[in-house]
Amino acid sequence: MSTGLESLHAALQLIGHSDTQLIQTLSLSLAVSGAACLCASALGLALGAALATSRFAGQRLVILALNTLLALPSVLVGLLVYLLLSRSGPLGSWGILFTPSAMVMAQTLLVLPVVVVLTRQVTADALQEGDDTLRSMGASAFRRAMLMLLHQRWAVLTVVLTAFGRAISEVGAVMIVGGNIDGVTRVMTTSMALETSKGDLPLALAFGLLLLATVACVNLTIFWLRAWGERVARASASTGTGTGTGTSPFTNTLTR
Repeated sequence: MSTGLESLHAALQLIGHSDTQLIQTLSLSLAVSGAACLCASALGLALGAALATSRFAGQRLVILALNTLLALPSVLVGLLVYLLLSRSGPLGSWGILFTPSAMVMAQTLLVLPVVVVLTRQVTADALQEGDDTLRSMGASAFRRAMLMLLHQRWAVLTVVLTAFGRAISEVGAVMIVGGNIDGVTRVMTTSMALETSKGDLPLALAFGLLLLATVACVNLTIFWLRAWGERVARASASTGTGTGTGTSPFTNTLTR
């Protein structure tokens, strides 16, 4: 017990003194996971909305496959990206293996199913309220999808932050494609694994506390955005009822 308390005390001292290694590793973690989250969101939001607004043969199989990929092991993603980027792989000429770019690529593939599945669900729920209105006004499937994303923007932000939390907390993929090179590809999760194996428990615990604090900030932001979105929605509904206009928010958006 005393060893644990001593390690915790030393870890808090490292954080309190803004240890250079901690700051560098935290910065790289945020940069890699943030870039991966943006890349996955740019593609995943559009795909998820398209899945909710369109109908095609085999759609249920696609949705089932995406739901299965939610449990995709990070080490498997890392292995696949490693095979793609290795010298003998199809993308070996890029020369980005064991660089932050390879780590961004791996994390993007890891969180992409999360963004697609959650966006599809958010859009499908919104369609229950406004799809008939938009169809009656002649909106195409693409435009309905974009309007749904706009209307559910607070939920979309929640999806993006959820993907970020998944990315920054994984270790397997970045360990394989990044190589855990000091000062180059070493992030918080891989640093924790390394320092624990070396017996430097205070430093490993410091990385763990920083990671926990980062994830907690993400969750608090998600909670705040949900609460804010609900307040905005209630205020809009109250204003619409009070004025007696009864105008649908989808109609207002479409006619702008």
